[in-house]
Amino acid sequence: MKTKLSIFGLLIFLLIVISCNTNSKKKFEKLEEMTWLIGDWNKQSEEGNLIENWKKQNDSTYVGKSFFIIGSDTLHHESIELIQKEDALFYIPIVKGQNNGEPIPFKLIEDTEKSFIFKNNSHDYPQTIEYKIVNPNQMCATVSGSQDGKTTSETYILNRK
Repeated sequence: MKTKLSIFGLLIFLLIVISCNTNSKKKFEKLEEMTWLIGDWNKQSEEGNLIENWKKQNDSTYVGKSFFIIGSDTLHHESIELIQKEDALFYIPIVKGQNNGEPIPFKLIEDTEKSFIFKNNSHDYPQTIEYKIVNPNQMCATVSGSQDGKTTSETYILNRK
């Protein structure tokens, strides 16, 4: 009888360990699909230099910085968090000089193996932000939506540094 109880106890223990391991692997699955984003990205043009830097802060959060620089002047700066909360993924920028410095959450609405689309219909502009990996050394970032009653979009091709 003790042998049966010991085997039964061992089986329950193994089931608990296996289920914990399975759940932890899938806990931040959406965020892990965007590991290609981590690193330094750059787009140089006649208008200026767009730089994005991404790093993993922890299992549930990636942090990014985006700058648009002309000469030695930074014209645009934003801090970004990419956060997974349960099954939802959020892109949360804080843009210096906009929205009273408050974070604006964009929720993931669509994803494929190579692209992620975030949306916030209540934001003035943009309402949609898309990141798409073109190849391991190139990505495309697009912001779009309605601005002053007109549909508009801006696309940036960034290269890995």
